[in-house]
Amino acid sequence: MAARLGPAVDQAVLDGLLQRAGREVGEGLLPACQMAVAYRGELLASRTYGAPPTSRFLIYSCTKALTAGALWLLLGEGLLERCTRVAEVVPSFAEHGKDMVTVEHLLTHTAGFPSARMPDRDWADPERRMQRLASWTLEWEPGSRFVYHGSSAHWVLAQLAESVTGTDFRTFVRDCLLGPLSIRALCLGPAPGDQDDVLEVVGMGDEISRAELDQLGGSIGLDVSAVGTSEEDLLRHNDPEVRAVGQPGGGAVGRAADLAMYYQALLANPSELWKPDVLAAGTAEVLCDLVDPMTGAPANRTLGLLLAGNGATAMMRGFASTNSARTFGHMGAGGQVSWADPATGLSFAYLTNGLDRNPVRMGARGLSLSYRAGAVAVAEA
Repeated sequence: MAARLGPAVDQAVLDGLLQRAGREVGEGLLPACQMAVAYRGELLASRTYGAPPTSRFLIYSCTKALTAGALWLLLGEGLLERCTRVAEVVPSFAEHGKDMVTVEHLLTHTAGFPSARMPDRDWADPERRMQRLASWTLEWEPGSRFVYHGSSAHWVLAQLAESVTGTDFRTFVRDCLLGPLSIRALCLGPAPGDQDDVLEVVGMGDEISRAELDQLGGSIGLDVSAVGTSEEDLLRHNDPEVRAVGQPGGGAVGRAADLAMYYQALLANPSELWKPDVLAAGTAEVLCDLVDPMTGAPANRTLGLLLAGNGATAMMRGFASTNSARTFGHMGAGGQVSWADPATGLSFAYLTNGLDRNPVRMGARGLSLSYRAGAVAVAEA
């Protein structure tokens, strides 16, 4: 699928991107992948390798862009504020000293409980859910440190949304966020009977040795103790019942084209779906520049996403040298990529169901694809 190319689009670069995307499927390193590039409101290209083009993929932490977008709606409506304390809306959350945690802490990964867990069975039961949220304890004072909250903060954000709207968070995302954008295949929490097109994730390749991982960490300043999520946790999402829960920090399924077009909406803000000041806080303003202990670089967290920023540290946040400093997005476990660049009007999404056990190869793949995608169009005048 391709759109009419404008004069600013380099067809040769686009062709090279398409070839690069399919290469590892052809070499047997990945079972399937899907990528899409969109530009100024149109889909330039969408390709699937190793699977039917209608296939949907688990997008893991790229889901955080959807959860952030949904919370921005509530902020724009005044149902929540960035300074709203969770305990003001969910009183039992105040237990164990968590009364100071705010919406902004949650969206910038500074809330102080990155290791907290929410079993799927607890989320599905409102009483057990509240008990679980209340039981969580702080690992440090909210706002004082940045550590990536893989899922914990987003369970709380979903609860806040449900509490102020009276609507299931999955339904709110579908009807109030993705519905107005006419994005249908991107879904948080698909019913078990609506998953026939979702590809199962498969572990691929040999694991990198601990010695190799330690050497890598030493060479680039990476704290290898904080790298990634266990393969066991990621493969749990092959269970239809787990997918149906709709983990708000990493449980959405969709197609690359829909994700790329979602980012086009973040660039264009059609019909002012989001209040401009709230959208700017989510896509253009660094609200947390505390050091990320995993990379040793400033976190560059907006109100829910990452901002590429200037200099060599952009690659530590998953962005390539062809991405402008204004590029915003969020990557996902297993090699998922999603971003938009206001300087060029491009957005890009890459999804795979191959869980590469070698983080070096996985990271290099993402940067290589983003490098090519970032050069598909020149910066706008």
